[in-house]
Amino acid sequence: MWLSDEWKDYEVIDTSSGEKLERWGKYILVRPDPQVIWSTPKNHPLWRKYDAKYSRSNTGGGKWSNLRLPEQWQVHYKELTFNVKPMNFKHTGVFPEQAANWDFMMETIRRAGRPIRVLNLFAYTGGATVACGLFISAAIAARRALSLSGFTLP
Repeated sequence: MWLSDEWKDYEVIDTSSGEKLERWGKYILVRPDPQVIWSTPKNHPLWRKYDAKYSRSNTGGGKWSNLRLPEQWQVHYKELTFNVKPMNFKHTGVFPEQAANWDFMMETIRRAGRPIRVLNLFAYTGGATVACGLFISAAIAARRALSLSGFTLP
């Protein structure tokens, strides 16, 4: 199993009752996570001092509350810079658990010793595209995702 354990600007602080408490740079978010099936006491003080919380609606979707955030802000992973922007469906535009895959791609490309072309077939947020940082042939939707997310190349 590959771990995404080299983040400085992101961390999962705690999890309980279908929610995770996360730090994105200097901001604390509470977001639902269906994989959190345990219920432990929410003793960490940041459960009560978060900057924003996403709550699901009974009719579908949901909304952010207690928003004490800028519209977007940057986080860094190694030499990559990402713009975090809470969306109206709980996402932030970055999937930090994918960092292990980014590391693999970056290292593979560096070791190739020749120009590489990559076809990114999972260009949902563009994170892998940014990590590859070279000529990418991807679907037109990937271009839109990159511009909407405001990603910058190193």
